[in-house]
Amino acid sequence: MLFNTIEFLIFLPIVFILYWFVLNKSLAHQNSLILLASYIFYGWWDYRFLSLIFISTIIDYKIGLSIQKQNTHKKKKLLLYCSVLFNLILLGFFKYYNFFIESWTDLFTSLGYNINSNLTLKIILPVGISFYTFQTMSYTIDIYCKKLQPTKDFISFAAFVSFFPQLVAGPIERASNLLPQVLSKRKFKYAQGVQGLRLIIWGMFKKVVIADSLSPIVDNIFNNYQDLGGGILWLGAIYFAFQIYCDFSGYSDIAIGTSKLFGFEIMSNFKFPYFSKNIGQFWRRWHISLSTWFRDYLYIPLGGSKNGPWLSIRNVFIIFLVSGFWHGANWTFIVWGLFHSILFLPTFIFNLNQKSSILIINKINFLTTPKKIFQVGSTFLLITVGWVFFRSETVVDSFNYLNIMLFHIDFPDQHRSPLLYYILPLIVFDFYFKKDERNIHQNKSSPIIDFIMLFFIFLKF
Repeated sequence: MLFNTIEFLIFLPIVFILYWFVLNKSLAHQNSLILLASYIFYGWWDYRFLSLIFISTIIDYKIGLSIQKQNTHKKKKLLLYCSVLFNLILLGFFKYYNFFIESWTDLFTSLGYNINSNLTLKIILPVGISFYTFQTMSYTIDIYCKKLQPTKDFISFAAFVSFFPQLVAGPIERASNLLPQVLSKRKFKYAQGVQGLRLIIWGMFKKVVIADSLSPIVDNIFNNYQDLGGGILWLGAIYFAFQIYCDFSGYSDIAIGTSKLFGFEIMSNFKFPYFSKNIGQFWRRWHISLSTWFRDYLYIPLGGSKNGPWLSIRNVFIIFLVSGFWHGANWTFIVWGLFHSILFLPTFIFNLNQKSSILIINKINFLTTPKKIFQVGSTFLLITVGWVFFRSETVVDSFNYLNIMLFHIDFPDQHRSPLLYYILPLIVFDFYFKKDERNIHQNKSSPIIDFIMLFFIFLKF
């Protein structure tokens, strides 16, 4: 089930009513409902893949308890390795098996060897597998590092793993944040509910009205880029930049808002990323749950920035390459990650990322001088160039697209209307209304804005 469907619009109020008005006296009953609703939500897509979530849940639940019981560090580490290895094998098989087989086949074929091309399998990629495998891995890692005590409440743990608002598209929640909320009694708060509904409306507006409207235009431009001029290709890249932002952040806003309706506060995932002054700042604001996951569970264990500049630079490259590969089984994503690692190096070497971290990220005062306008504009253009790798079907297509886009520039005579209809209103909303990305447009005009957004949402449904 997806958020932007009629089924979800029916599903959500039913679960909400049962949760607060029928089962509100018992925490155990509420958590059982969350678990059941989450499995229905996921199984609506394909019930067969519920077995993967269930198996992953059981294994990490048992391993979490076993780690705490062990007396030796060696046995605890072995159990941790079993958890991490299982989750990586699960993710690797369904998401990357065919990619590796096809890559090796192409390599050996290019070297003159005859390789059996029938080794690939007809594998369906389970929705959300990249999210819930990372979520359960963080649980066992935190237990091993003594940052978290394992729970003996299996229903609550299973509800944490499969929590439907963020199951399909994140944010990737940490057990240390979400699990204690699952284990604690919740009370309905009217203000929290209103905030949740507004976030849902705002997320739906970004996803349904903006992202879904830009999608066919982007598809048309990228599919026919060889017949188009550089000006239109620039528009295609810019439109994709906003399409993917509205897709990802729209889903995150709906997830955060839906969680609020049930008394949960999950982490922010996007904080005005296209207003960033450098690439380091961009990655502090874009897909925050993923970037902080890689920071805490890969970058720091690799040594972080403590073992000299060269090893630190190596770790930066590893993080970005793995992050790119996480997004999809295609060389284009790896090149995209490499591109961002190169862009990130100046901010890392000159410590600009640390300087930006002391700023209050929600203050939108970064367009007050020509220098800041230039920094934000140039950063956005570099990010947009990077999105060409992300969106293209092959690496060759991405370089061909960039060649036309950068060296055959003309003034586009079509596809300009989305700039006025979608991009500019979004920038205004992000700049003015979202001073706090979790508590949007709290002013007297809020009902009017909500009504306008709902009107356009229902027009698109």
